Amino acid sequence: MVAARHDRPAPRLAARPPRHRAAALPAARARLLQRGREDARRAAQGVGTFPPLPSGDPVDLSVAAFTSRAVYDSDRSLKGRTVRLTGFVTHGDDGAWYITRLLVSCCAADATTSKVELRGADAPATDAWVTVTGIWRPKGRLGSSAAWPPLLDAKEVRGVEEPSNPYEQR
Repeated sequence: MVAARHDRPAPRLAARPPRHRAAALPAARARLLQRGREDARRAAQGVGTFPPLPSGDPVDLSVAAFTSRAVYDSDRSLKGRTVRLTGFVTHGDDGAWYITRLLVSCCAADATTSKVELRGADAPATDAWVTVTGIWRPKGRLGSSAAWPPLLDAKEVRGVEEPSNPYEQR
């Protein structure tokens, strides 16, 4: 075993920050960050363009995809469409209830929530996993805080098992 020498200081490594922070990140992570900035810019403008929804009803969407379209889609692609969402139940202080999912970019530590307020159906127990089929009810001005959280008129609420991966990916 070699003993550490304490009679001279450890060599200092020249630490020079990269010229651009994204240059220090792997390319895939840099693309994710750029996409997030673009999404935030669109959201701040209150506009958004989304690819067309598939034909036929109901349309299966993630909670995050539904909320993005409901709040930011200038083409209002959800109007008149029946959608199906899966998530867990949360309750508001005012008696409202929501279908909720955790949305992750990297790992569970950075998770944020996406939620949709449900109307027209009795609320299941908190934390119960459900699949809800319903029709979007527009509210508030596009891109405004009044449009959040989006509303869904529930036509059917069915209890389901928690998915093997309960997180939605950004």
